[in-house]
Amino acid sequence: RGGGGRFDRDFTVPARPTTLENRIAQSLNMPATAELKQVRLIEGGSVKELAEKTGIRPKDIQALLLQRGVFATLNQSLDNEVAQEIGKRFGFDVQFVGYEEMVTDEELERVIGGETDYQEVPRAPVVTVMGHVDHGKTSLLDAIRTTDVVAGEAGGITQHIGAYSVNVPSPDAPDHIRRVVFLDTPGHEAFTLMRARGAKATDVVVLVVAADDGVMPQTIEAIEHARAAKVPIVVAINKVDRPEANLDRVRQGLATQGLQPLEWGGDTEMVAVSAKKRENLETLLETILLTADILNLKASPTMNASGVVLEAKLDRGRGAVATVLVQNGTLRIGDPFIVGQIFGKVRAMYNDRGEHIEEAEPSTPIEVLGLQGVPQAGDSFQVVADIAKAQQISGQRQMLARQKTLAQTTKRGIEALGEAQVKELLVVVKADVQGSVEVLKSTLTKLSTDAVKVRVVRSGVGAITESDVLLAAASQTEASGRAVVIIGFNVRPEVRANELARQEHVDIRLHSIVYKVEEEIRAAMIGMLDKIETEKILGKAEILQTFKVPKAGTVAGCRVIDGVIQRKARARLIRDGIVAWEGGIASLRRVKDDVSEVREGFECGIGLENFNDVKVGDQIEAYIIEQIAATEL
Repeated sequence: RGGGGRFDRDFTVPARPTTLENRIAQSLNMPATAELKQVRLIEGGSVKELAEKTGIRPKDIQALLLQRGVFATLNQSLDNEVAQEIGKRFGFDVQFVGYEEMVTDEELERVIGGETDYQEVPRAPVVTVMGHVDHGKTSLLDAIRTTDVVAGEAGGITQHIGAYSVNVPSPDAPDHIRRVVFLDTPGHEAFTLMRARGAKATDVVVLVVAADDGVMPQTIEAIEHARAAKVPIVVAINKVDRPEANLDRVRQGLATQGLQPLEWGGDTEMVAVSAKKRENLETLLETILLTADILNLKASPTMNASGVVLEAKLDRGRGAVATVLVQNGTLRIGDPFIVGQIFGKVRAMYNDRGEHIEEAEPSTPIEVLGLQGVPQAGDSFQVVADIAKAQQISGQRQMLARQKTLAQTTKRGIEALGEAQVKELLVVVKADVQGSVEVLKSTLTKLSTDAVKVRVVRSGVGAITESDVLLAAASQTEASGRAVVIIGFNVRPEVRANELARQEHVDIRLHSIVYKVEEEIRAAMIGMLDKIETEKILGKAEILQTFKVPKAGTVAGCRVIDGVIQRKARARLIRDGIVAWEGGIASLRRVKDDVSEVREGFECGIGLENFNDVKVGDQIEAYIIEQIAATEL
């Protein structure tokens, strides 16, 4: 293990400390078997930072890494697992702090500032609509808010989270209008990440199940997300107008998943509706409001605003735009904020109807302009006291995120040492919104196999640029066994990027449906696989007699009993059902003529390469090795 060029990726703790480890333990005034002492390190921390936290000399950490074939500088970021195992060797339990924890709760309280009035008032419920693909979630929302978005969705499948406010009569006071916020999450399993994010932002889940289809995989998945988020579920059994509708079958299927309907003695509200005919929608809305009332939802509009990013994109005319759900406080024009690694100042706000607004109270979905970059969907949004503090926090988070990325890149390079080369399909992902970027990255990475790895080398929001093409061109020439493709999802390449791609022979593929991307990448992976060697039997010949030929050795006089014997084929000699020899055919003759092949029913003389132990009754089997393209991963 020690001293070799191969890196021990697992850093498995040895039974006995090495001489180096004993020396380090002595320098720390601790026995090599001391009880582990806890230290905290930022994720992606460097060799220098680990040394400062533990007291181990940096050069000793570098020496240990060098024993494993890894040269590391003082500022080299360490993968968490590597740092933990190094710590264990020298008596330390290394715990990690994420970059989001860089600002402690106390510091955040201080930078928010001005929080003196925490008076809470009732707020509108946030409802997430979930369910299996094509069960009618978007159609149900459309029926409720009378605004059609189905026509604008590729393939008829919702692909971006939408947020809509709907005004409905209160169940106990019809003259009193109440507001309900609906989140429409995609239904296909490829959008698990987006659906999970929606569940975290919601108060009530409306689970849409088609009456003619019943419980399906995404139905179960949605139930699991709602339970994980501890969110109550209201079931909307849709498409009851269809002849094949079977409500009891749907209820039975849901019961097997732990959702017992009220009419069966359970505690789950189930409402039969028809989005197409707009039937029973009022009952569904009443049920949603009654469920929300039990939760006693409240927020403080006087606080500085906080919330969550539902979606983010780069708009050509408006710059970075984020769809934000305000969860607490009131957001106003001019407010400075921090969102994930991005900071900004609210330049403009628009409600779900596209109207410009000056402020947004709790449970309000809005589009926010004024960001200095495109945040990640799911990032927390927080107004702070001033733009300087927001910029400072943003800088810290970006620095730590870069360190973390560098550590992961270093680990990939380390793991490659000593291993056989694995084929890689490198992908540059560009999309119109951040949510689609996340989904594509997750979906494509999961396609990796032992034979072909899929690695997203760059991802982002916006058009395909010259920089993207240059990165792809450089990547595909770095090493053999690599292929590179740029995926544009609902975006197009810039003119100069397109020209450069043609010059550099970089493949750009444009799509608007995730499943098509997945299919194409899978096909590309199959195309990268080594061809499969298969053996094709050409024919058999039976040895009738043998001849001694000067300078040629023993020649077998044969009759071809099946197929054909070819001069260029390989051959094996079979005796009593056992392969006695295998090699090439040295000669093939008919009477006195050299021939390229002899067909079934004809006699011939066969000489085998460097083999003379042929006997009457043996069989010679001729075959070739074919290489065929792989058809599956």
